[in-house]
Amino acid sequence: MKIKEFTLTAIFISIILLFAFTPVGFIHLGVIKATIIHIPVIIGSIVLGPKIGAILGFSFGMTSMITNTLTPSLLSFAFTPVIPVLGTSQGSFWALFIAIVPRLIIGVIPYYLFKSIDRVTKKQANQKTALFLSGLIATIIHTFLVMGLIALLFHDAYALAIDADGIGAIIIAVFTVFLTNGLAEAVLAAFITVTIVPPLVKLSKEK
Repeated sequence: MKIKEFTLTAIFISIILLFAFTPVGFIHLGVIKATIIHIPVIIGSIVLGPKIGAILGFSFGMTSMITNTLTPSLLSFAFTPVIPVLGTSQGSFWALFIAIVPRLIIGVIPYYLFKSIDRVTKKQANQKTALFLSGLIATIIHTFLVMGLIALLFHDAYALAIDADGIGAIIIAVFTVFLTNGLAEAVLAAFITVTIVPPLVKLSKEK
């Protein structure tokens, strides 16, 4: 790895850790925690490529597991096997899957999203359009992966957590999360991606 890439990777991981272990990164919203930690993962993926993005995503997933263990919320059982699943007396290792796999994916797909969208739109718009859409779409995918896996793998416990009485109520709850903090996270990620990526790309290409 080039020195500059290594330095940028270290900086991104430091930002992820800073966000994760301060009130900035995970914001308690009662049932679930909102987050902005996906933003440095998305930016790192676009600037440094999918391999480094996957490393950043894995770091995000590990911090998610740790913070949900140390400062649990009502849905922390879905992110750490240490917290008992609601309605049972023990945790589930499926929580590791939810904590890590969607975050690995969010470290890979922004790079390919940006390349694909930029290829399609470069004749009609500038690069900022591709950056904005990449940050927006990647965050939406992340939200649906996390919430969808919780609803799929922990549907009974999730129903208890949100006091839902059927699959229809669970689906409504998932879409409610998306339309509230999910959309806010997506728009914020889009604007920050547009702002931060161009100077970082320029810096990474300088000799």
